[in-house]
Amino acid sequence: MRYTGPKVRLSRRAGVPLTRKAVKYFEARPYPPGEHGRKTNRRNVGDYGMRLLEKQKLRWYYDVSERQLRRYWDLAVRRPGRSGEELLAILETRLASIVVRSGLAPSIYAARQYVNHGHITVDGRKVDIPSYLVKPGQVIGVRAKSRQTQPFVAAAEGIYADERPAGFLSVDLTELTVTLLQKPVREQIAIPVDEQLVVEHYSR
Repeated sequence: MRYTGPKVRLSRRAGVPLTRKAVKYFEARPYPPGEHGRKTNRRNVGDYGMRLLEKQKLRWYYDVSERQLRRYWDLAVRRPGRSGEELLAILETRLASIVVRSGLAPSIYAARQYVNHGHITVDGRKVDIPSYLVKPGQVIGVRAKSRQTQPFVAAAEGIYADERPAGFLSVDLTELTVTLLQKPVREQIAIPVDEQLVVEHYSR
């Protein structure tokens, strides 16, 4: 199941801020949630606990269920190349991931909602599946009747955009379009996760 509780709580459990909103909250309370959070020593976690935490961080960062992540792992190990990097590339090319990475949405949760509600198109056709895997060359956009709504007006002004756009995307926020140029490589994916520990978790 996907986590549907307070999002900042996940960042405190993970030990790193997973969203922009979580940054200021995490700085104020950089310890795990709960009654004994202040007394928890993350350094005492064993090898299995470390690998499990990295896998959970990956799940939370992309807002996917355990079943989805396992399916992506099975797909990654069948691809040529390093399994951990292939897993990240798959997660980055999910439609919801590209919507947030391009600056069309403020968070992965908002991106999922925009896709579910039918605001997003792929090559001009509405796609309402957040897990849709985008292929290089495909163009993601916003439906014409959705462009004047407040979230997309803000997106067109660059409010949600990162300072450095992802190198595997071509983004035109004034037109609210983004093109996947190529499969992402590890150097282009800035996430606070050690994918090798995730590989070890699934390979044990």
